[in-house]
Amino acid sequence: METGVGRLIAQLRAERDLSQSQLADMLARASGNPAVTRNEISRWEQGKRRPRRYWLEWLAVVFGMSLLDLEDLARLAAPTTNTDEAEAIELRQRVAASDVGRQTLEGLETAVDDLATAYPTTPPDLLLIRVRRHLGYVGKLLDARMTLAEHRRLVVAGSWLSLLAATCSIDLADRPAAAARLQTAAQLAEHGEHPELSGWCLETEAWQAVTDGEYRRAIKLSQGAQAVAPHNSSAFIQATAQEGRAQARLGHRRETLKVLSRVEHLVSPLKVPDHPEHHYRYDPGKADAYVATTLSWVGDPGAEPIARQVLAQLEAPEYGAPRPRRAATARLDLSLALLASHKPDEASSVTMDALASGRLVPSNFWRAQEVIKAVDAQGLPEAAELRDAYEALRVS
Repeated sequence: METGVGRLIAQLRAERDLSQSQLADMLARASGNPAVTRNEISRWEQGKRRPRRYWLEWLAVVFGMSLLDLEDLARLAAPTTNTDEAEAIELRQRVAASDVGRQTLEGLETAVDDLATAYPTTPPDLLLIRVRRHLGYVGKLLDARMTLAEHRRLVVAGSWLSLLAATCSIDLADRPAAAARLQTAAQLAEHGEHPELSGWCLETEAWQAVTDGEYRRAIKLSQGAQAVAPHNSSAFIQATAQEGRAQARLGHRRETLKVLSRVEHLVSPLKVPDHPEHHYRYDPGKADAYVATTLSWVGDPGAEPIARQVLAQLEAPEYGAPRPRRAATARLDLSLALLASHKPDEASSVTMDALASGRLVPSNFWRAQEVIKAVDAQGLPEAAELRDAYEALRVS
């Protein structure tokens, strides 16, 4: 357990770009207790000392999660812990509710929003254990007493959680798990009569098809998502943008630009949501990122300035917290745009920054490989170093 806690503290601290001294200061301010020091945090992270429960509680506060979630993540972070074993331990600890009421459902719905908001900053393997714990809880509650309206809310919550679990599985390149979870999410969305959720399920499947290189299938799925999702909903906008990305991959420049025009029309009246980092709430910044990706894929020279602007906004956003995972993929978009603008040296440097960021997940690897091949094709000596960094990332 000590190694898992230490690894987790180091990882959560790095995700938030905090030094050990800064974390110590935050703990002191939050708790009103200056006893913890940078050296103490270093000992925790090295596994030389386990933080007392008092400090675990305050670490959970500082990192913005419950103590139970922190302990779950620590189990997953321990190198000898099996995910299924950790899940079984937690399920034995949780007492199934015998009745479902407003407070329970509101708590679950809040948890869904919290998890979706955590998605851009949390490694998918760590987020998945939290999602699975809540899915286990939903499964138990389905056998409890409830009204039809309560049952529908519970089913919808289960669908959102299954969809987020599928998204994490896609990130981790776990195709069988992703397919099973997507099917469950879609069935629950239909049962809960939630058309936007149904649209998100199809859009997520379209995204997986893009990562698999099945671009025509991605277009069909994206159009299917637009057919079922409410017009102007986040799912509808995201599915439209996904269609544009698939068209770009096929080299359909005219169709791509038409789709981008539709996305711009849909996004222009949007205001920035309260939580723009929420994975299932579309925001104008996300639209800019998709435009940069799409234009870079279709080889449009206008991609470069947009890609630079998107990267700057993700690293120092006007609203919400920095989004390091999206920034890492934005660097790959910028690299492609730079190659199209005949700036291979800068493209190589930006690609190396993305590879060294620690933020790329397996579902992004093909995009990094694409940039490296383009650099290699231009005969640049940096290609060898990029390949080495890519291979080290792939096997880590």
